[in-house]
Amino acid sequence: MSGGQRGASEADRLQVLWDERDIRSVLLRYATALDQRDWSMLSSCFVPEASAEYETIGLLEGYPAIESICRTALQPMSVTQHLIGNIAIQVDGDEATSSCYLHAQHVRPDTPGGDSNIIAGEYVDEWTRTPEGWRIRHRKLRVLWTFGNPEIHQTGDT
Repeated sequence: MSGGQRGASEADRLQVLWDERDIRSVLLRYATALDQRDWSMLSSCFVPEASAEYETIGLLEGYPAIESICRTALQPMSVTQHLIGNIAIQVDGDEATSSCYLHAQHVRPDTPGGDSNIIAGEYVDEWTRTPEGWRIRHRKLRVLWTFGNPEIHQTGDT
């Protein structure tokens, strides 16, 4: 049910507003968790059996795989800033979908070719309401553009 659906009771419309607010909070918590390298906070954004699709990586299954790729990608960075915007949410009972834009600045000093790289993209998420609140069940990242030195993402292991 969307927030403006005709025929919905006032209580139903209010519930959708609360659900949308809660989902927005999780999206922002996700970005904060990445920048603070707070893996406990990050885990609170996903169901344990979550999956994620990243264009350059492929499909990851299970939260541990998602956390592992985040740790690996962010470990070499001295600082990052992940910003979320243009959030659109559709709630349908205990399930929801959302899309939002991502603007992620990554900084790794002393990298030949430049110290920073920006990734701009779109997250498309599927959500489930759990007893602990809304959690991401499936996330897909579509990169729209990048700017700067992509070499800062190389770990030396590849």
